[in-house]
Amino acid sequence: MNPQTALWSAKAPVSIRPSTTGDVSDQILKGPYGFEVNGNCQTCRLRRNGFFCQLTAPALKDFDALKFVSAYPQGALLFIEKQISRGVYVLCEGEVKLSISSREGKKLSLRIVKPGDVLGLAGTLADMPHEVTAETTRPSQVAFVRRDDFLRFLTRHPEAYLAVAKQLGAHYQVACEQLRTVALSASAEGRLAKMLLDFSAARQGTKQGARFNWSLTHDEIGNFIGTTRETVTRTLSAFKSRHLVTLRGSSLLILDRAALESLAAA
Repeated sequence: MNPQTALWSAKAPVSIRPSTTGDVSDQILKGPYGFEVNGNCQTCRLRRNGFFCQLTAPALKDFDALKFVSAYPQGALLFIEKQISRGVYVLCEGEVKLSISSREGKKLSLRIVKPGDVLGLAGTLADMPHEVTAETTRPSQVAFVRRDDFLRFLTRHPEAYLAVAKQLGAHYQVACEQLRTVALSASAEGRLAKMLLDFSAARQGTKQGARFNWSLTHDEIGNFIGTTRETVTRTLSAFKSRHLVTLRGSSLLILDRAALESLAAA
């Protein structure tokens, strides 16, 4: 079992261990979730403008020799709050939800991590426990690097420190924005409108408006914006009756972006 497999999840990943010779050029395995588990960052078809994706060829080669690549099912826990950090996780494909919880069991979802982002970075660098729980929201491909290996990698490739600084800055900005939305927005309408706008930001628009897959339950949406499932259901119904959005299955279409922006800014 790979060291990145969370002890708290009963769902086992499909894994590839890096070659002991450092040659991972041909390590490709067809995964059970509709994508290839590729052991080589330089030839990976999922490569994009992410944390490690744009490193130099020598750095990528060294990174390949350190990482463990796994395919996780939906609902798998990569790590949980207060768990000792073992290393960093690079999301190659899929989605991961980050959340925090109180002693009373109240839960607040912070954000949905997209491919190319890194998880566990702050805890790994500071040698501290994770502050959040990371759970896959759909089948995902994840690359894991042990903490000691990652720190040695940064020492050998100091150009990667710039990418680290950018990631930490982006994570801080997102955390501040989430606090602003939950704590300072006066209405559930405004918080939900802001969430819809954020989720649609990276999606390509159509003639009708911005369309994206909306796989979260009403309870999960409530965890993101600090309200109840009933309030989410009531607010979404109001949005639909006012022709601000349409929802068919998991596909949501924003019809009146200006109106949502006005609600979010209120």
